[in-house]
Amino acid sequence: DGALERGISIDDFASRLSFNFDIYGNLFEQIAKFRGGRRLWAKIIREDYGAKNDNSCWLRMIAGGGGGGLTKEQPMNNIIRSAYYALISALSGTQTMALCSYDEAYTIPTEHSAEISLRTMQIMIHEMGICDTVDPLGGSYYIEALTNRFEEEIKKEMKTVERWDGIINAVATGKIQESVSKQAYEREMGIQKGKVPKVGVNIYTKEEEVKDVEFHPYNQKATNDQIEKLRKIKVKRNNEKVKACLAFVKQDAIDKKNLMPSIIAAVKEYCTVGEIVRTMKEVYGEFKEPVYFK
Repeated sequence: DGALERGISIDDFASRLSFNFDIYGNLFEQIAKFRGGRRLWAKIIREDYGAKNDNSCWLRMIAGGGGGGLTKEQPMNNIIRSAYYALISALSGTQTMALCSYDEAYTIPTEHSAEISLRTMQIMIHEMGICDTVDPLGGSYYIEALTNRFEEEIKKEMKTVERWDGIINAVATGKIQESVSKQAYEREMGIQKGKVPKVGVNIYTKEEEVKDVEFHPYNQKATNDQIEKLRKIKVKRNNEKVKACLAFVKQDAIDKKNLMPSIIAAVKEYCTVGEIVRTMKEVYGEFKEPVYFK
């Protein structure tokens, strides 16, 4: 809407919009969720925004299982979970797959676990033939019925956000955070009480010996190299121009102008991200996450 208000045609930018989605839960429901979302997006862009180009109506998405669906208990089970996440992602019509690694429930993935995730996707593509056809579940009564249901449920959620005066206001006032936290709490209580089955957590559990967790190693050399690289850039750059560029960014922020031109100019003079952000904070302040206790 903001782009349209600036006089940009929907077909000039809609095809470059993309979404990052999470896979979590029942296989068929997740597939239907993404299918319903893709279909609804096409309708919105075509019917509400009047797009003429078919490419504008494609919902481009990256979909992968987040660490929230994985478990610290019996962590090797997460390899199987991730394989199903990959299957869901492929059958949902994603363009990009971001598959979580088995140790992501408790650490940044190690090289070993990341390689297993990579091989999971490669086996699915090259050996299983999952990507040989488009929408292989299309036409299934069960999938189509679920897709219709999810499309309607998505519409309801969108209307809720509209009642909250839009997503920006919903975040600023904490309504989104409150809603998500409530769902997460209810889900966790369901797991703890056994209402939501979780293999290795509340069903098919076993006594496990405490093992040392392999954490992602901290690469001191990479850190030192980056610090040294940044130091050299700050010495070589024209620091008078840097100050001037940051001043332009600040003034544009004060004047409520489009910041992109002044930010791009600052980047070309090797202003750092940290310097630009600090400059913007001087004008806008820093967002404080609303916290609710109910």
